[in-house]
Amino acid sequence: MKEKILQFKESAKTFWTNRSKSQKGIFLGSIAIVVALIIGITFFTTNSSFVPLYNNLSLQEVGQIKTELDTRGVPYELQDGGTTITVPEEQVDTLLVDLAGQGIPNSGNIDYSFFSENASWGITDNEFSMIKLDAMQTELANLIKGVQGIENAKVMINMPKDPVFVSDAKQPGSASIVINTQPGYEFQGNQIDSLYHLVSKAVPNLPPENIVIMNQYFEYFDRNSENTNSSNQDAYTYQQTVKKDIEQDIKRRVQQMIGAMVGPENVVVSVTSDIDFTKENRTEEIVEPVDLENMEGVPVSIETVHETYSGNPPVGGVEGTAGEDITNYQATETGENGEYELVKETINNEYNRIRKEIVESPYKVRDLGIQVAVDSVKDKNGDEIQYLSGADQDAVRSGISSILNSVISTSIDKEYGEIQPEEKISIVFQEFSGETEFPNTTTPVIPLWMYIVGGLLLLAIIILVYLLIRKRKTEEDEEIVEETISSETTVEVPEIGENQDSEAISRKKQLEKMAKDKPEDFAKLLRSWISED
Repeated sequence: MKEKILQFKESAKTFWTNRSKSQKGIFLGSIAIVVALIIGITFFTTNSSFVPLYNNLSLQEVGQIKTELDTRGVPYELQDGGTTITVPEEQVDTLLVDLAGQGIPNSGNIDYSFFSENASWGITDNEFSMIKLDAMQTELANLIKGVQGIENAKVMINMPKDPVFVSDAKQPGSASIVINTQPGYEFQGNQIDSLYHLVSKAVPNLPPENIVIMNQYFEYFDRNSENTNSSNQDAYTYQQTVKKDIEQDIKRRVQQMIGAMVGPENVVVSVTSDIDFTKENRTEEIVEPVDLENMEGVPVSIETVHETYSGNPPVGGVEGTAGEDITNYQATETGENGEYELVKETINNEYNRIRKEIVESPYKVRDLGIQVAVDSVKDKNGDEIQYLSGADQDAVRSGISSILNSVISTSIDKEYGEIQPEEKISIVFQEFSGETEFPNTTTPVIPLWMYIVGGLLLLAIIILVYLLIRKRKTEEDEEIVEETISSETTVEVPEIGENQDSEAISRKKQLEKMAKDKPEDFAKLLRSWISED
C-alpha cells in the first residue's frame, strides 16, 4: 500500500512538473471554479430564508408553538421580543395546517366552540352564564381585531341580571373596549361609528351610548364622527379619497372597454375630475291640486243657501230724496206684486299639501376629463415597424369617442348645465417607448449570467475529467512498460563457464545477487516463503 502511495505521488509530481504555466493556471482555475460552485450550491440549498409563522403572540401561545416545533425538529427563530416566530419558508404552509389541526396556538380564551366540545349535563346556570359571557367577549374581540388598523382588542361586557317580575324594565348593558392600534394609523370617515354600531348589534340590549372605546394610549374615540373629522386635514383627506376613488373607478372601466378593442398593452387612460363637496339640507312645502287637468281639488264641505219671496213690497220706506221728490214727503207706493229668489252655494276644496325634507348628496361630479393615449404601432417585426393608417386611426378614434361620450354624459351631474362630451375628451396616437406595465404576479426568471457561469463550469469539469482520464491511462501504460522491463530483467542467463553449475547453485547465486541489488524484494520473497511454510 505504501509503495502504491509513493508511486502515485511520484507520478503526480512528474505530471505536474511536465505541465506548462498556462496548463497549470487552467488546472488550478478549474479546481477553484468547481470548489466555488460546490460551495455556492451548498450555501443556497442549505440556507433557507425564514418567514413569520405567527405574529403578535402571547407568551402562552409562544410556549405552545415552541414546544411543538422542538418536538418536530423544525428550526425556528424568535423575533419582536418573543412575539413572532419565524420558520423556513418552504415549511410555512405545512406547519400552519398541521398546527391548526391540533388547535395550536390556543390562547386559552373561550369561544362559542366550547359549547360543542365541552357540553355536559352537570353545568349550573351560573357557570353557563359565565361561559356564555366569556365566549361573547372573545368572539367580539376577534371581530374587532379583523378591522383594519387594529392589532389587538380586549372586550369587557357587563350584562345586568334579568328582572324577576315581567313588569320590571330590563336594564341595558354596557361595554368597555381597549384596542391596540397600529403605530401612526388614523381612523378615517365613519370607521369609529361603524365600530360602535358593530358592538351594539353584536350584544343584545346594548345601546351605543353605553359603549366606551379607547386605545392603548388612553385616547378615547367618540361616537360622533363629526368630532373626529373636524380638522381641515381630515376634510382634505376625505375629499381627496373620494376624488381618487371616482377617478380610479372610471379609469378602470374605460381601460377595460378600450383594452378589449385595441389590446390592454396598447392603451393608457388618465382621468381628472372636479368634485363639488357642497352640502345642502332644505325643506319644501308644496300645495298642488288633486285634479291637475282642471286645476281643482277634492270637495270637503258644501254649503247651499236657497231663499224665495212673493207678494207686495213692504209699506213705508225712506223719504224720497230724488230730484223730483219733495223733501220730507212720504213717497207713494208704486208697482205690482212680485217674486224674489236667492240661491247661494259654498264649496270648500282640499288640495295636496306635500312637505319634502331634502338632504343633498355629500358630493357631485361637477366636471370630468378623460385623456386616452393609443399606441400607433400596428405591427413590429425586428426593425420593420408598421404604423396604423389614417383610416385605422379614424375608426379607433370613433369607437373610443362613443364610449367616452357615454361615460361622461352619465357621470357628470345634470344641474351644472348642458354637457359637451366632445370638449372633455382627448385622444392621441403615439408610438409607445415600452410596454405598459400592469400589476400582475410574475414568476422568477433565471438571469442570463447564471447560464453563462453554469456553461463555463460544465466546460471546466469536462476538461478536468478528460485530463484525469488521460493521466490515468498514461500511468497505466507506464506501469505495463515497467512490468515488462522488470520481467525481462529478472530472467537471467546462466554464465557460461567451463563447468556448468547445477540448478541449486544457480538459484543460490541469483538469491545472493538479488539480496545485494534489491534487498526489499529479497525480504518480500523471504516473507512469502515463510508464510507459505
